[in-house]
Amino acid sequence: MKRTKMTRGLGMVVLLLVAIAFQVACTREHAKDQKPANGLFPLKTITMKDCSLAPWLVAERNGYFKDEKIQIVYTGETQQALIIPSILNGDNDVSGAHPNTLAVAKASGAKITGVVRGVIDPPPDVDPRFRHMFWYVNPKKYPNVKTFADLKNLQGRLKFSTITANICADFLANRLADKYGIPRDKFEWVTMPDIQAIQALKQGLIDVAGVHPPFYKGMDDNGALKIADSSESGLGAAAGVAYYFFTDKFIREHPAVVEGFVRAMNRSGAWLNAHPDQGAQWVSDVIGVPVTGNHYYATKNDVPESELEPWIQDLEDSKVIPKGKIKPSDLVTHQFETHEEFALLKK
Repeated sequence: MKRTKMTRGLGMVVLLLVAIAFQVACTREHAKDQKPANGLFPLKTITMKDCSLAPWLVAERNGYFKDEKIQIVYTGETQQALIIPSILNGDNDVSGAHPNTLAVAKASGAKITGVVRGVIDPPPDVDPRFRHMFWYVNPKKYPNVKTFADLKNLQGRLKFSTITANICADFLANRLADKYGIPRDKFEWVTMPDIQAIQALKQGLIDVAGVHPPFYKGMDDNGALKIADSSESGLGAAAGVAYYFFTDKFIREHPAVVEGFVRAMNRSGAWLNAHPDQGAQWVSDVIGVPVTGNHYYATKNDVPESELEPWIQDLEDSKVIPKGKIKPSDLVTHQFETHEEFALLKK
């Protein structure tokens, strides 16, 4: 697969930063967390200014964190490539990532582990607007492209948008390419936030935009044509699966905190699935930007390793990590798995 110089460089930077942060984490003793006067455990995470804030915000407003004696401390906005290093060096305690992001970090020696699922791709009977990703083209530029499979009829390489390397965007697009017989080297990855992809597609700076739920309406409003969504990958829930993760050290030292966090986030995901519009409005109010869509969340506290396998295999096929270096069991722990199904509490 070929990428733009920016994206290739970003991938190298991520690996370097993870390696450096890993060394720092191994040689520096983290300061012991102190409980604040209110008796709640301060759990540090990055400041989120997009839809990813939703489950955290719901867990705060509905008292789920407080029930578990946890207080979330937002430490500031952090670039995507610096999130894992910030966890490793102790600036943050917890964040979320897709399996391929975790696998690349693990392959570089990072001692981090997923503890509970967050986002997943929804079941077929759920409204399609909750599917993890949609892909769009500009119909004025490509009037004959109606489906993802039609891309193979276009000449030359195609510029695809992605937020960064080794996330859902490249993994799922590669999966669709394989399904429809499109060579992976036909794709050229261009790094940009989803919100920029809307205008970039309209201006012809990219050929295909892969975006997440908050940006589906923006694409529609700009006349873009949807040609595929994540359900076409055939992976079910695994198409969108992401895990909240901690360092192994934090898990060893604070298992009760992690257990409470897992329970709070499961409750939050169930509430969001049942109240998506209210959740989107809460996020909009906090970040000051309209949020027009939501992800779908796991409501059962289980850790199905089978969902991780295709993500790892894709990294191996793309020669991002050596074959056999990472197994699904390396990425997640079953320590906090209860198989409890959390109710969708509707009004």
